[in-house]
Amino acid sequence: MIRTLSGFEKKIRSQDLNVFSIRVLQDGGLVGEWNRDQDMRRQQHSISKSFTCMAAGLAIEEGKLTLDTKLGEFFNYNTTYRSQDPQLPSPDELTLYDLLRMSSGHDSPPLWLPERQSLTEKDWAKYYLSLPLNRPPGKQFTYSSGDTFMISALIQAAVGETVHRYLNSRLFDPLGIHHVEWETSPLGVTLGCAGLVISTEELSRFGQMLLDEGAYEGKQLVPAEWIQFATRKHIDSVGEGDWSLGYGCQFWMCSHGAYRGDGAHGQLLVIIPDRRAVIAVNSEEDRIQSILDAVWEDVLPILE
Repeated sequence: MIRTLSGFEKKIRSQDLNVFSIRVLQDGGLVGEWNRDQDMRRQQHSISKSFTCMAAGLAIEEGKLTLDTKLGEFFNYNTTYRSQDPQLPSPDELTLYDLLRMSSGHDSPPLWLPERQSLTEKDWAKYYLSLPLNRPPGKQFTYSSGDTFMISALIQAAVGETVHRYLNSRLFDPLGIHHVEWETSPLGVTLGCAGLVISTEELSRFGQMLLDEGAYEGKQLVPAEWIQFATRKHIDSVGEGDWSLGYGCQFWMCSHGAYRGDGAHGQLLVIIPDRRAVIAVNSEEDRIQSILDAVWEDVLPILE
């Protein structure tokens, strides 16, 4: 049954939140949607990370990688910078699991957007591996787009094709998401951490696949065990509100028993397993907690 999202719409308008669209699914069916404009494909920013996580799970299932795979097994530049602290490992000792839960050990995570835009080194994996660690990996969460880029680079090295191409036949096409755009590095590595361009409706299909633990329209696209693993808490996070509840593997934990992917300017994919619900939002708005609060206050009640 289609239900009104007037409360959500009223809330975002009263706070002048620049939300473009929201789509709500429950039990696999459309519950409600609202579009300020046409639901067009938009930049998803860091929601891209959650798609990259699916490629990691598939590569593990195919035996190409393990959680314990180290960067040095696929990257050997002979230039790896070792910290002056002999107790700290070289970055080539970082494992896939360290990267997935963003615990690589950098105080200043590499490859943020401004750095990517100004970096003269075209081989971003080489650059990443040249930077010393500041603390032991696996101990502390620090949000890092560079970690996710290295997941993408590692997958490409292991499977022999970009994450974008790898996911086309395994995920995008089965979800009916065709001709996808995804930004790359100067050397053609799928950015992984950002750069994916899809619509709110397409994002909600991905969310339904996550809710159904990797299955979509009767076909298992991603192992259920991987979805269960990636979307549970693996490390504590430091922040306020829904950013304080921990991090999984390229997914945030959030209140109401939910987990989510989110992007820099209000792109949200919220999965609420207890309500069998998927909420996809596209925005150009930095007050992301305010959007989430509107979801909790005005969308969650209609999912009883």
